[in-house]
Amino acid sequence: MKGETGAKKYLILFTILFLPTILYLLFVYGKGEQNFAHLPFVTYTDVNGETQKRKAPEFGFVNQNGDSISSKDLEGKVYLVDFFFTSCPSICPIMTANMMKVQERFAHYDDFRSLSFTVDPGRDTPSVLREYADHRNINTAKWDFVTGQRDSIYSVAYDYLSSAMEDSLADGGFLHTEYFILVDKEGHIRSRDDEHGNVIGVYDGTSAQHIRDLIDDIKVLMAEYNLELKKNKQE
Repeated sequence: MKGETGAKKYLILFTILFLPTILYLLFVYGKGEQNFAHLPFVTYTDVNGETQKRKAPEFGFVNQNGDSISSKDLEGKVYLVDFFFTSCPSICPIMTANMMKVQERFAHYDDFRSLSFTVDPGRDTPSVLREYADHRNINTAKWDFVTGQRDSIYSVAYDYLSSAMEDSLADGGFLHTEYFILVDKEGHIRSRDDEHGNVIGVYDGTSAQHIRDLIDDIKVLMAEYNLELKKNKQE
């Protein structure tokens, strides 16, 4: 009886830990192009009634080192965006911790980056952002903390399907969304479909389930580029 109980425990443990990964690999890397998972584009309808892929905005700011950082620096890279501020007493610590989980998971990818825009640029100078990153042992070679002119950052937030504003009644004096936004190498915003077949657009940076989904979706997106690279080499 004890042996049977132990075997059942190991079977349950295997199912929980390894079966999802095995099924994922079979789905993504299965034989035949029809088995390949494709991460949907976030789209919108233009004034002519035509569907367009939503692109990330162009921008130019400075990072935690005082170096210029622009949207052009992200061309040819998959990257993740969020909005935060260093003195945030509510959701920002959770978001940063979850961004760290994603960043660590893809640390071996040279073409993956993270970008965190402060919504409090008056206080979050490059040196403050640097101290924030250093205190958490964040690898800033692949993760930029961005500051600049406030109105420009708020405008960029809107274009990233997010929002940011100063609010004296909010915790810490600022309101901003908890979203993580995934952008592909061509600058298109990407995300998975929900259970009803609608593109979710953004990921909740405070949700453990959304972070797990996001990690899986980044795997799918990276696999898309690996497949394309393989095709190009064969042609």
